Amino acid sequence: MDVLIRPFTETDTARLVAILQCNEQYHYPEIEGPAAMQRVAACEAAVFLVAEVAGQPQGFIRAVYDGSRALIHLLSVHPDCQHEGLGRALVEAVSAELQRRGAPSVSVTVTERSAQFWEKQGFIPVPVSLMLKVFG
Repeated sequence: MDVLIRPFTETDTARLVAILQCNEQYHYPEIEGPAAMQRVAACEAAVFLVAEVAGQPQGFIRAVYDGSRALIHLLSVHPDCQHEGLGRALVEAVSAELQRRGAPSVSVTVTERSAQFWEKQGFIPVPVSLMLKVFG
């Protein structure tokens, strides 16, 4: 499988929303939806990469580096392409970009379902919890 890892473009939006929906990761459109994708793409601190296979986006990853901490916020791969190395390729690509920007480490937000994947990528659990406050 030939995979192209590239920056997000606006034309990816509908496909990426569909991938999130397939993976039951589309709970907060104001955070994960089309307008949010545009804001992330415009943010200089963000890294927003897409995995393309045969001309079609099949996964993506979003991360941010604020000059001190780097954090992977979201990774999603279409179910038809899972277990094919796309997730690993996206993690490696975003990690390389974060290192290039000077990040000394990277953290990731995980679910119980995804924790094993992240451990296979070399991440170790730390005793913190993520909390959310939605404005509006």
